[in-house]
Amino acid sequence: MRKLIFVYNADSGQLNTALDIAHKLISPSTYQCNLCALTHGVFSEREEWKRFREESDDELTFLHKDEFERRYGQPQPAYPVVLEQTPDGLRAHIPATQMQGLKGLDGLLALLRTR
Repeated sequence: MRKLIFVYNADSGQLNTALDIAHKLISPSTYQCNLCALTHGVFSEREEWKRFREESDDELTFLHKDEFERRYGQPQPAYPVVLEQTPDGLRAHIPATQMQGLKGLDGLLALLRTR
């Protein structure tokens, strides 16, 4: 079983959540977190993503970038990112450059299922 850490390119908190929702509504093409855009609609989690999460054999952790940096004390060069916890530490499972290039949830799911 893999341990995957999904880190959103957003900070935690109600105000930040409200600002993210507004950004998605007003200017979705400039929204900074493709992970969030792929896995969530404006107000809720996408059903296909929810099913994947619930049926996954992997241990999945989801953190905002401020939560990740507090917990692990090691900022990543770019967000969003999917990291894998290995015996040697964290390694990029899906780096930010690849995450930002994904055009749909199907692409993310395919990467997660084949790696």
